[in-house]
Amino acid sequence: MRTGCSPSHVHPVRRQRRQHRQRLIRRIGSPGEYVDYAASKGAIDTLTLGLAKEVVAQGIRVNAVRLGVFDTGIHASGGQPDRAWQLAPALPMQRPGRPAEAAAAITWLCSGAASYITGAVLDVSGGL
Repeated sequence: MRTGCSPSHVHPVRRQRRQHRQRLIRRIGSPGEYVDYAASKGAIDTLTLGLAKEVVAQGIRVNAVRLGVFDTGIHASGGQPDRAWQLAPALPMQRPGRPAEAAAAITWLCSGAASYITGAVLDVSGGL
């Protein structure tokens, strides 16, 4: 009797683990590049939740939008103007986000349709 997994079963598992690691790496700070920017994103998450709890009784809602890879000028200012498109093959949607897509999410959070939402961090990340 044979034990273990056959190669046909191992390959999808390895692919899932690799994809999971890639998502984690993006969430934990992009080591070697933009680590300061990633750290500030983590701080915003904590600030959002804490401040929302502090001011909700005053009728103030606090939410944040956590963006994934977007095609904006930030990459050019870092010396890599095509970086968003270079990363596109590794993104679930195979493309970077567009500023209008971020604006739509922010507009919704500011609208009456989101009036019961506070302390939320909305991922607008194309599936990351």
